[in-house]
Amino acid sequence: MDFVIIVVVILIAIIVLKYVFSCKLKKLKKLGEDEELDNLASSYPSNVEMCKEYLKKLKNETVKIEENQGAEASLYIAISNKILIANIQKSYTRIQTIAHECLHSVQDRKILLFNFIFSNIYLLYFIITAILIVFKILPSKMLFLNIFLILSLVYYMVRIFLENDAMIRARYLAKEYMEEKKISSQKEIEKLVAGFDKINKIGMPYIHYYFFAGILIKMLILSILCWIF
Repeated sequence: MDFVIIVVVILIAIIVLKYVFSCKLKKLKKLGEDEELDNLASSYPSNVEMCKEYLKKLKNETVKIEENQGAEASLYIAISNKILIANIQKSYTRIQTIAHECLHSVQDRKILLFNFIFSNIYLLYFIITAILIVFKILPSKMLFLNIFLILSLVYYMVRIFLENDAMIRARYLAKEYMEEKKISSQKEIEKLVAGFDKINKIGMPYIHYYFFAGILIKMLILSILCWIF
């Protein structure tokens, strides 16, 4: 009965938080599609060149850069000190997105490595716990669920700190970069920044919900398995 209650509470939490944070991925994607802004951004250097210029500006030119046309999301990999740039050449959002990933590269190295290592440990714990539940090996299901909850809170705290820091600073770094390049007029830069602001207004709450909902879904899976097995 305990696990049934936990499952119900988690489902309610997921639904309520999605409503409260107004998480609309379709609207977010639509905001990233603006022909006028895309045309303005097309005048700027290629993704790789822009990334190099950002890193030079941040005084961190040791980072490896790789462009993957098949990828949908750009990311910074701390363990290999590499930035992977997705297929975003035609989108105006690339100016802020690349700034975001470059900012990740200059964050506290200790926190970045901890996030990378702990994220993998966290995922491994989830998988092993799920397997042990199915094979009825766990000595105490509730104990392992509580441990997973604590690990989840640590994971969320570290990940959101890194994302918040990069998301907030990326907007200003992108604006500063465009002003220094002098490719666009001030009015055009303001239009691009306004586009970033619209995306950030929806994107920042969405990122918070995305990571927290991921934790809740994992808790939901473990709770259902505990209920069944």
